[in-house]
Amino acid sequence: MLVEPFAGDRIEDNFSPVGRMYYGFSTLVCTPGSLSQCGRAGLGTQAGEARLREVMLEAGFGSVRRVAETPLNLVLEARA
Repeated sequence: MLVEPFAGDRIEDNFSPVGRMYYGFSTLVCTPGSLSQCGRAGLGTQAGEARLREVMLEAGFGSVRRVAETPLNLVLEARA
């Protein structure tokens, strides 16, 4: 299970008060944290479902599906 801040796949999908807040978090916390680790994907908090799915499939999972969402979070299920 992957629980991520809800983000659209296109930048313009995230032009909302919550999206702006998430971009701020991404810039200050999430992206630097990611870049400091092996893999260095640097996705931050505004990676949409399509990019998250791509990363999970590249990591070796056989299937990825959305199982839940809220206005703030996206929940994906990955299976081998």
